Amino acid sequence: MEAIGDVASAGLLARVVEPNAGEASDGHTHERNCLNCGCALLGDYCHCCGQQAHVHRTLGAFFHDLLHGVFHFEGKIWRTLPMLAWRPGQLTRRYIDGQRASFVSPMALFLFSVFLMFAVVNATGNVNPNLATNNDLLKAEKDSQATIAGLKKAREASETDPAAIAKLEKKIRSEEEDLVIIRDLRRRGITEATFDRSSKMTVNSKLPWVQEAYHRAKQNPELLLYKVKSDSYKWSWALIPLSVPFLWLLFPFSRRFRTYDHVVFVTYSLCFMTLMIAAGTLIAAAGVPQVAGLIVFVPLIHMYRQLRGAYGVSRLGALWRTLVLSISAVLVLTAFIIMMVGLGVMH
Repeated sequence: MEAIGDVASAGLLARVVEPNAGEASDGHTHERNCLNCGCALLGDYCHCCGQQAHVHRTLGAFFHDLLHGVFHFEGKIWRTLPMLAWRPGQLTRRYIDGQRASFVSPMALFLFSVFLMFAVVNATGNVNPNLATNNDLLKAEKDSQATIAGLKKAREASETDPAAIAKLEKKIRSEEEDLVIIRDLRRRGITEATFDRSSKMTVNSKLPWVQEAYHRAKQNPELLLYKVKSDSYKWSWALIPLSVPFLWLLFPFSRRFRTYDHVVFVTYSLCFMTLMIAAGTLIAAAGVPQVAGLIVFVPLIHMYRQLRGAYGVSRLGALWRTLVLSISAVLVLTAFIIMMVGLGVMH
């Protein structure tokens, strides 16, 4: 249900940024004047404010609009996706040159693709399927409290042995520190995560926040992965500005291609990559990981075809740019992951 909600939210959010253009609805009212601004109606849309001439007031029509906004994109999605898959360069160039009403805009498609990818990943598996039963933080908290109580009783029984008391007090302090961390995790709403008591500090730094960040990451790697996934979901748009400078370097100081062209190229390319990951995840979940493994070769082919069609470069020009762009993509993805890990360990 959460995955379905993610997809629905993605469609509605993407629908907000998608330009209003497409087929008119029959509606359920027949007005002579626009109900929004009062202008006389001359067609299916108000020529003053752009609202549809006919509006509805039925529950069935409301759900029709919901499905229409999520899955239909005014019919443009069915023209956009095939071109994105097989003729990405032509799609990019046609959109840049002004054919905006024929295709889903790059940003709207990107929003929907990212939501869909994370929804598929969340729906098809967990980082650790045993989290809910074996590594529950609530159980860890109770165990820690019981351990502290037992250590305190042992300390009281060792009144005549200073060495034993000092050793027990050290264990108590360590256990109390663990308990503080566990309660902090639960306070943040995380109830299922691995808490590794055997982890030892192996990073020495004069910066306290570095040690704390590393300590948190090593104490709870599953929680860190959960945070990275959550932050990646929110900050996925940052991949666009991170990627554009590398594409610009492939056509430095070009008067023919503008920064806008590169932004459209990058956004459509990221749309395809996220949809490809979603498809690969579904294929792997279906029990054929060998087929999913072949997808790793698809990005190079896609980038080559998109460069050829969008920028009109020669085969050789597209080939060397594809190699450079693939290396750049790895650098961008690495920088993005580092940024997400940094955010994850610091909050």
